[in-house]
Amino acid sequence: MSKDNEGNGRNSAGNPSIATCACGGSRNEAHDESQSQGGTHDECAHDERTHNGYLEDQKKVITRLSRIEGQIRGIKQMAQNGEYCIDILTQISAANSALKSVALLLLDDHLNHCIRQAAAEGGDVADEKLDEASAAIARLVRS
Repeated sequence: MSKDNEGNGRNSAGNPSIATCACGGSRNEAHDESQSQGGTHDECAHDERTHNGYLEDQKKVITRLSRIEGQIRGIKQMAQNGEYCIDILTQISAANSALKSVALLLLDDHLNHCIRQAAAEGGDVADEKLDEASAAIARLVRS
């Protein structure tokens, strides 16, 4: 786990930090509360039922995002070097397509894990997850 930069929620690079616990799940308020009350990782708030749907594809997602991060740095360098506008726009289009590809992977994982699980539970949980997914899809379509 990376150490926060003076407790401000950012890592040494100044980016928001994402803390994980020994069980591999993301730490959050529920997790921290469980641990502070003497809970164990067997009892932590992000057990199998609450892991993000992309857990199995997490390495693939991180790899793709790292590649996109490199593309963005390259685009910035192109602008700093005064490259031709159309060449920069072409690279921006490629980076946008790459981001949409990651978004679709995450959406597919969300539908096949989180939504499927919520549908099996039914009730308010299913309604909330379906509304959440619908809003996410609408945002993707608008982008």
